[in-house]
Amino acid sequence: MEFFCYHRDRPGSVPLRDELLEEHWSYMDRYSKELIARGSTFAADGDTPTGSVHIVDLPDLAAARAFAFDEPNHQAGVYRDVLLRRWRNLLGRSMWEFGGGRTGGNRYLVLGLGSGPAADLAVPTDRDDLIAYGPLLSDDGVAWLGTAVLLRAPDPGTARAVLTAERYADIEVHAWEFGGRR
Repeated sequence: MEFFCYHRDRPGSVPLRDELLEEHWSYMDRYSKELIARGSTFAADGDTPTGSVHIVDLPDLAAARAFAFDEPNHQAGVYRDVLLRRWRNLLGRSMWEFGGGRTGGNRYLVLGLGSGPAADLAVPTDRDDLIAYGPLLSDDGVAWLGTAVLLRAPDPGTARAVLTAERYADIEVHAWEFGGRR
């Protein structure tokens, strides 16, 4: 089962986040085969971390909850909250298989928070800039709750346009970069 996990940073937690970087990476190394995508989100300044995205394939919801809540930054109080949802990998690949590589161009996390009937269930025809794409689902995988996308785009407005705006209660756009050890 695939899960989307977004840990949002607590204001002022950057020093603690920096202190725990190796512990975080070591923890994630344990899930290297299960990770579909990972990386940090950033404030408008492009330098200040605001969160951490992990898309992971795990056996069940209990394993996903353990993954999200046992993470060292979460345990130490770096994060203010966690969004954990079932997810479906509509691209069928990991971020490491993205043809655009780790660098070059701006990268974004686009979160469409659902309202009403399901939307954007089909992958856009222009897939070249999509890194990860799929619906956010209820714990049982039945109800559509939104859409999560990682993509390369020239600016936040272009990134936001990947989703059908009127079909969502809210759309968030966050600067994002490939995560993990270099």
